[in-house]
Amino acid sequence: MRRRKGGNGLVNKVFFLILLVGLPLSIIGNILHWPTVLMFVVYCITIVALAGYMGRATESLAIVSGPQIGGLLNATFGNAVELIISIFALKAGLIGVVLASLTGSVLGNLLLVAGLSFFIGGLKFKRQNFNVYDARHNSGLLMFAVIVAFVIPEVFSMTMSPAKTLSLSIGISIILIMLYLAALMFRLVTHRGVYQPKESGNIEHEEPEWKKWKAIIVLAFATAAVAYVSEALVHTFEEVAETFGWTELFIGVIIVAIVGNAAEHASAIIFAFKNKMDIAVEIAIGSTLQIAMFVAPVLVLISLFLPEKMPLVFTLPELIAMTSSVLLMTVISNDGETNWFEGATLLAAYVIMGIGFYLL
Repeated sequence: MRRRKGGNGLVNKVFFLILLVGLPLSIIGNILHWPTVLMFVVYCITIVALAGYMGRATESLAIVSGPQIGGLLNATFGNAVELIISIFALKAGLIGVVLASLTGSVLGNLLLVAGLSFFIGGLKFKRQNFNVYDARHNSGLLMFAVIVAFVIPEVFSMTMSPAKTLSLSIGISIILIMLYLAALMFRLVTHRGVYQPKESGNIEHEEPEWKKWKAIIVLAFATAAVAYVSEALVHTFEEVAETFGWTELFIGVIIVAIVGNAAEHASAIIFAFKNKMDIAVEIAIGSTLQIAMFVAPVLVLISLFLPEKMPLVFTLPELIAMTSSVLLMTVISNDGETNWFEGATLLAAYVIMGIGFYLL
């Protein structure tokens, strides 16, 4: 059994140097209140470097735990950053940014992360396969979580008072969380064997780069550091928006979503390049489901304890963009295989929507 190092050695060294410089600068700059635009760049680059460590640690754990658990770990730790950014934005009263960032996470995972994974993996391999039963199961949940649970509050709220809209949002949020927990029970306990990919004789067995506990410690440290840097990042949004002429919607959909989900972005692409498509797809779709069925409803419930309450009501452009992303991803992924052209299609859809949100 051959031990295989995670990622490219040169890239790992670059990430280490960025982290060695970026994390202290983030802390010092935050304390000393250095120029906001400069710190915005430092925070973003530091988070990307930390995401590299999260990806390597998660890959080590995924080799031990299997694709489903590995993908779930990636989605969980990546979305912990998204959740923390959103909580601080809620405290600052930036409801529009929070809803836009949730939209951006859905678009980013389904179109950008999956698109880059399919495209880069497809450049190396003609065809890449993943668990077709997994894909079909996830498609149903995506249809429910995004199209049903997000569209219904928008439609019904048109004739409702704000108080009733909030009550509807609370009810839907509780149902989403319960169904998400049931989905985890279904996938990982009662039907675990059904969703395990078939083993083939030519699969190379790998040893993890790091031992289990070292990987857990690195993952925990990187997550805590990302959380600290992300908190500081939130306070730069307003001035950065004024400087570059960005809208609140664009910041949420593009900037917050990309930075907040940097861990999944890096990890999924690495796994796809190594032809580990079960994990790459699980990261992209699993993270989307976690955003829609757990993070979004939790934020609604958390907002009840804050001055400004957040109903689960998105704007029409946000809803149409998310619905289109789900439908496109469902059509592309339901055959259980992919190639670089399908990745390019997803990326093209993301760019089109990004241009639209920028010009709004």
